Amino acid sequence: MSQRLFAAITLVFALLAWPLALAAEDILIADFEAKDYGDWKVTGEAFGPGPARGTLPGQMHVSGFEGKGLVNTFHKGDGTTGTLTSPPFAIERPFINFLIGGGGHAGTHVDLLVAGKAVRTARGPNTRSGGSEELDWMSWDVKELAGKQAVIQIVDKGTGGWGHINVDQIAQSDKKRMAVRGPASREVLMTKRYLHLPVKNGAKRVRMKVTVGEKIVDDFDIELADAEPSFWVFLDMEPYKGKTATLEVGRIREGSKGLAAITQDDDVPDAAGLYKEKHRPQFHFSSRRGWNNDPNGMVFYKGEWHLYYQHNPYGWKWGNMHWGHAVSKDLVHWTELPIAIYPFRHGDWVFSGSAAVDWNNTGGWQTGDEKVIVAAYTSTGRGEAIAYSNDRGHTFTDYEGNPVVKHGGRDPKIIWYAPGKHWVMAVFDERQKSKGVAFYTSPDLKKWTYESRIDGYFECPEIFELPVDGDKKNTKWVVYGADGAYATGSFDGKAFTPDGPKIRFNLGNCFYASQTFTDVPPEDGRRIQIAWGRVGHPTMPFNQMMDFPVELTLRTTDEGIRMFAEPVREIALLHRKKHAWQKVALEDGGDNPLKDAQGNLFHIVAEIAPGDAAQVGFNLRGTAVVYDAKKQELECRGRRAPLKLADGNIRLEILVDRTSVEIFGNQGRAYMPIGVIPPDGSRGIAAFARGGTATAARLVVHELKSAWQK
Repeated sequence: MSQRLFAAITLVFALLAWPLALAAEDILIADFEAKDYGDWKVTGEAFGPGPARGTLPGQMHVSGFEGKGLVNTFHKGDGTTGTLTSPPFAIERPFINFLIGGGGHAGTHVDLLVAGKAVRTARGPNTRSGGSEELDWMSWDVKELAGKQAVIQIVDKGTGGWGHINVDQIAQSDKKRMAVRGPASREVLMTKRYLHLPVKNGAKRVRMKVTVGEKIVDDFDIELADAEPSFWVFLDMEPYKGKTATLEVGRIREGSKGLAAITQDDDVPDAAGLYKEKHRPQFHFSSRRGWNNDPNGMVFYKGEWHLYYQHNPYGWKWGNMHWGHAVSKDLVHWTELPIAIYPFRHGDWVFSGSAAVDWNNTGGWQTGDEKVIVAAYTSTGRGEAIAYSNDRGHTFTDYEGNPVVKHGGRDPKIIWYAPGKHWVMAVFDERQKSKGVAFYTSPDLKKWTYESRIDGYFECPEIFELPVDGDKKNTKWVVYGADGAYATGSFDGKAFTPDGPKIRFNLGNCFYASQTFTDVPPEDGRRIQIAWGRVGHPTMPFNQMMDFPVELTLRTTDEGIRMFAEPVREIALLHRKKHAWQKVALEDGGDNPLKDAQGNLFHIVAEIAPGDAAQVGFNLRGTAVVYDAKKQELECRGRRAPLKLADGNIRLEILVDRTSVEIFGNQGRAYMPIGVIPPDGSRGIAAFARGGTATAARLVVHELKSAWQK
């Protein structure tokens, strides 16, 4: 008997014995732990010089692979293409299992080739924005192919969004590895206000739909915890008490306890510990649970400051965009209200936008005594949409004629242009190579006419008018985008004409997508801005915050007209204990005058003459704020802002919270919001001089109380 015939007979008997065999050792085809692909054949650029070590530059976080390496074709982004083909192997087990993630388009797939033909194919799970880079198990049943020679080919021919694929841990096995099953559902009679949902950071996202009768309450993606959750989120079911809610998931892991673990309560999860979490900002707004980013729809009406915001109520990461909602009577103490605007349908998210009061009922939507608050937002599957509220901004009705504007862009800002008696919409426009802001006008918020466009702005546009040096007869219009870089100029209700190039505004690391409040009454008259403060902590049940509100003004400087930012005066509502000094000498190596001020929340105001000192500044719970007298430059955590001496002095105003240090130089000429997580146990602050002696003509430290204290 030849050796080849003996091997064939042995293989046949082995295959016949599969149903009776005990679990045999898997046959590893590839685990991609080496520095290169070895005997695998590579074409194109997409696969890079070898297996990736996790996430590649510009990519969302990749998870779910085993070991340190994997195939990741995001090399140089989604635009690269190529193939990766294994050496031939004999099919010796009933299943081929592997981990797969990335794109699910026709151009991104894994094939099992026998005699050059694809006999099995698998694709990644993602075809649109908002997906996850997590890998999950896929299994091919190959019993009918036993004994045949095969190759595995990983293909990336996609060049658009999700034009890449992730693969790891390919093995032949006696067992099928399937990570999910589904769908599954559960019915809950609502006797209490909130559904509590368990979340596990990094778990596979599943789609969950909650319905009551024919009404879809919400339809969202969630990292549903199979066992012990990272934290709990909630869904407000107050309107549905006494009714039966159906909870459906599209798929769920074998043995998962996630659906069964969902419970109900009359309060949000861990209500007793809310706002007391270790890294919870104490006077910056942050959502009770989940993710927040851009502030939206900022409007003042009848004594209330309304802050809407981009919000994922069901997870720590970005996604599931709703409009969250909070109100304040003083810009410091915020009350979070139920979700204001839900997605139109699953995946058709509520992106950024704005709000204003329709004082003249131009839209015709007013039904009672309350004036209508109108919201303009991007509905991602439709375009620019309008919603309106007759109950002081608590709930909104989607305008039946949406979308009102459909173009290549997003993030509409609406204002009433009184001289022309019409509405203006400034909206991000990316139809051309040079991104910018498009301006539309409307008499009634329903029919919009394109008017003009300016280049050089990206996302979340803002437009408003401000007096120069407080002179209401001398005003300028201000336009800026998400980074806050602004231009002053003139605006005739249809077109903006800038005075010159854009000017940098914020010089910190914790600022994006700011917006200002509309409809502030004349007796107040301030232009107040809030930005997204981009800082978070993965151990918390919430993520990100808002920067502290600032008042914007235009002032004449030796460089021309510039925008200044100062913290709103309402910060004084949180003053608890005051320390004050006058004409204090700060000497290199000398005593620290602030040694008795202890805590983690501070409001500091200082006027300092550097004298012959090379540097002066503060150490604030481990974060140094340094002024270089020779360079006339302010520095904090690698960020720098020019700041000229004024009559030999600098004036610094600093707000210190648990996750941020916000610095205002020379009455807001320099604005540096800095996101930082201080070292555990760090509660002290210090003032210092280096290389000489400086004098603090005035030094005031207010220890602050939490805005969440009742």
